[in-house]
Amino acid sequence: MMAMPAKFVKRVQDSLKKYQGVITQIKKKDANESDTVTVITDILQDVFGYDKYSEITSEYAIRGTYCDLAIVDQNKKIRFLIEVKAVSVSLSDNHIKQAIDYGSNAGVNWVILTNSERWLVYKIRFGQPIDKELIAEFNLLTVNPKSEKDIEPLFIISKDGQDRSVIDEFYVNIQVKNKFIVGAILNSEEVHSLIRRNLRKLYSDVQISVEEIADIMANDIIKREIIDSEESKKAKKDIEKMYKKLERKKEKLKSEEGAKHAKSDGKPDEQGESQ
Repeated sequence: MMAMPAKFVKRVQDSLKKYQGVITQIKKKDANESDTVTVITDILQDVFGYDKYSEITSEYAIRGTYCDLAIVDQNKKIRFLIEVKAVSVSLSDNHIKQAIDYGSNAGVNWVILTNSERWLVYKIRFGQPIDKELIAEFNLLTVNPKSEKDIEPLFIISKDGQDRSVIDEFYVNIQVKNKFIVGAILNSEEVHSLIRRNLRKLYSDVQISVEEIADIMANDIIKREIIDSEESKKAKKDIEKMYKKLERKKEKLKSEEGAKHAKSDGKPDEQGESQ
């Protein structure tokens, strides 16, 4: 659980019940998209802590089309694009695609899709092709403001959370716990070698190769969906990059240590010089 500042917790507890009532009312009235945008703007200020006049804008154009709302920082850099649908509209795959298209065209990493009740937070993965990942989802009508678990997803997109860049920490936390990441690590050469070393310690008379262990892992231990899926392929590439990064870090430290020793060995003896 993330440590959330007291002022954020208090603000949510003081204001959320009010807006749960407002959302219920506009839902009964079948409010249109424009009225829903107005309510969401107030929620972004009173619940999430953004300044309505300096940090929330509805005037951001993307290829000639204006997005519904955007959260900007003090340098006017976009933190979130927010695609809004009317309160009674069920959010669909087409709406998600529209939101992601806006974000990718604007070069924005984070996109929110909402109808004021349901909130979906996506990270855009820029690549070929551009992809998305749902990192948080909550229903504002069912959030218990006194539950830390319930309000944590609100915190990551709040002004307080953005000031601490907690959304990046939250995303990394999700990635680490991702079954495809864990599967990729288990199915890596480094882990196969470790298993082989331990097996040989336990059963010194048994000959087993890294290739045989890899075959056992792939066919008998790890599910095929973890190995064969696109998510798994991406996870494998991410793990390989991580190992290479660690290797470069080791080499850099080794080089720096070597330079220190060389400098130390070449330093004149001060006592000898004084004599």
